[in-house]
Amino acid sequence: MSVPFREASIDLGAIAHNVSRLRSITGVPVIGVVKANGYGHGAAEVATAALAGGATRLGTATIEESLALRRAGITAPLMAWLHAPDRRFDDAVEARIEIGISSYQQLLAASEAARPPASIHLKVDTGLSRNGLAPAELDRVFAEAARLERLGRVRVVSIFSHLSGASGEDDRAQLARYEQIIAQAKAHGVRPEFRHLAATAGAIGIPEARLDAVRIGIGMYGLSPFGDRTSADLGLRPAMTLRGAVAAVRRVSAGTGVSYDYAYRCERETTLALVPLGYADGVPRQASGAGPVVINDRRYTVSGRIAMDQFVVDVGDDHVRPGDEVVLFGDPALGQPSATEWADAAGTINYEIVTRIGDRVPRRSHS
Repeated sequence: MSVPFREASIDLGAIAHNVSRLRSITGVPVIGVVKANGYGHGAAEVATAALAGGATRLGTATIEESLALRRAGITAPLMAWLHAPDRRFDDAVEARIEIGISSYQQLLAASEAARPPASIHLKVDTGLSRNGLAPAELDRVFAEAARLERLGRVRVVSIFSHLSGASGEDDRAQLARYEQIIAQAKAHGVRPEFRHLAATAGAIGIPEARLDAVRIGIGMYGLSPFGDRTSADLGLRPAMTLRGAVAAVRRVSAGTGVSYDYAYRCERETTLALVPLGYADGVPRQASGAGPVVINDRRYTVSGRIAMDQFVVDVGDDHVRPGDEVVLFGDPALGQPSATEWADAAGTINYEIVTRIGDRVPRRSHS
């Protein structure tokens, strides 16, 4: 069987397994986060696999992402939480998309949508200083939400927030602040159907933050959010394998410069293999000279600069031919480099490595 020129292979069975595993760890319902095209894995396919694994709800950043899932035939509960300042929500309500609310103006906009009630999740800032209702507007928003719910204009599905992951102490301080906010909401007559605070790291590492549900993002894709625990340590299976085929090989003499700036020079006569993946495909240029690959079951390191469309690997005297498979990352249990190794090589996190894989790389999903 021929090796694809470039491909991201997505193991949907791993997605379902990971959701099931995290449900078992946490003991609460799982909201599967499929924003950013399912962290680069393919949103609709991942959504279907997550639901098969036991997720009860799905989350996206934008309403447009949720609408695309509806068009793909996903009928499960969907929520979206990041909106333009002047966004109207008629299309979201029409499509039964639950709306994350981070301001008084968004609450009013949701209440004015056609075909009420709008199902809303009130997002509160517990210390991340990012999106979410600011402390100064909580009383006004809670009072208005209670009034609008009595009028049948909105339905408060949840109150939620997001942990920083800065430390266990910081996360528990946010949990305490969140519990104060829940009490504040109840004092105004707002009684959410459920509460959710923890994403993957908090869901695993802060048991008391699991509350009524957890939002699982990176863990669903089989990657660890921790620096000291691998996917295998957590019982998770990486779902994406990024691979390509060697495009060309050439024998060169000692001292030959490789790729831009000659950041790598061959120490001796050697063979260079050309890999047709570059930063236009999401392979980080910052990993030049450091990113790991496997060719014919042997591990090598990127030689020199990663270019827009390609990079070079010095394979020494090993027998490598055009068409041979190159694996950049996948499941370490299969002897493949991990996305985390590429993240370390690029000075970033594994979330970015998988999410940035570009549209030029075909996705092939399988179970």
